[in-house]
Amino acid sequence: MSENAGRVEVTRRIEAPAEVIFEILASPTRHSEFDGSDMLRGAVTGDAITAVGDIFTIKMHRLGRDYSMINYIVEFEPNRRIMWEPAPGDIDTAGGNPSRIGVPAGYRWGYQLEAKGNDVTVVTEIFDCIKEENKWILEKEDGGWINGSNSVRESMASSLAKLEKISTE
Repeated sequence: MSENAGRVEVTRRIEAPAEVIFEILASPTRHSEFDGSDMLRGAVTGDAITAVGDIFTIKMHRLGRDYSMINYIVEFEPNRRIMWEPAPGDIDTAGGNPSRIGVPAGYRWGYQLEAKGNDVTVVTEIFDCIKEENKWILEKEDGGWINGSNSVRESMASSLAKLEKISTE
């Protein structure tokens, strides 16, 4: 686990092939299965992610409110790396400004996989605050930005534990 200038990384060794793990990560319909923040409610779009430029939309819930986030794939290397930039998917999440719907919010989520043999993969979940104004998310150690009381790092660790469970079933 590491944190550096607005970037948080949490790593876990998972005894499953990188191909199996990546297939789960590239399937938006499976994201709620390994969500450690308890915010994801399901995918609006069900197509598998196959390349940079793909878009998927996720239904979410936070602070008593349902909303959607549009996610733009910005890095994609099969079985190695997948990153997306979320954007507001509705008027409320866009702060009441319709012109902000679909505009990336200035941070990235994603995963990096490193195969360690045929059946072992080191998986790193990454949260990167690209813009300075998003670093407040990392300061909410009381979990104020997510459901429950987990910090960003705790939620990421929980996500990786759940990812391990479904990758090895």
